[in-house]
Amino acid sequence: MASYPPEPWELNGRACVSVWLVRATALPPLPVRPVTVLGRAVVGTAFVHYQPPGMAYHELVAAVLVRQGLRFGVSITRVWVDSPASRAGGRELWGIPKELAEFEWERGLTASARDVSGTIASVRGRQSRIGVWLPVATSTWQAFSSGLARTPLRAKGFVTALRTSWDIDPAGPLSWLLPHRPLLSVDIRGMSMKFGPRRR
Repeated sequence: MASYPPEPWELNGRACVSVWLVRATALPPLPVRPVTVLGRAVVGTAFVHYQPPGMAYHELVAAVLVRQGLRFGVSITRVWVDSPASRAGGRELWGIPKELAEFEWERGLTASARDVSGTIASVRGRQSRIGVWLPVATSTWQAFSSGLARTPLRAKGFVTALRTSWDIDPAGPLSWLLPHRPLLSVDIRGMSMKFGPRRR
């Protein structure tokens, strides 16, 4: 069994984040209700490169904007990492369905992830030089044991606009994003994140 740090995790790195509007009927099953706009759900995808201080690994994640009563958050539908410790901790601490994959990440914001079936997704990004420091505070909502886990997430970083080109395997686990294209994308540099502890 891979060992992992106790919660909360404090992570640092860089992320390429895109926002999509996807048909709500195409979404994978969720533990809470998605937020929809004219039948479309708000979905975020991201390639992330976490670096010291904190755990060092890569991640590809897809999450849906959801609500529980008057509370808003995100529910992670699929996520891949190249760290067995991150996979074990995500599953056991917060109910996040992490899987293992292999990653390539280039400094020019070109990234890809692949598993035993082939390439899951890749992205190429061209960034702007103009940006702003922004904080974000939300929670993840995940099915956990026989109930629901809500885990606070707080992050900040230097956010710049990004032009992206995503390539998603039409027969792969993120095919439900197709035929849509990202509504907007951002590059987050100098990112610091605190994840957890899970609300009990």
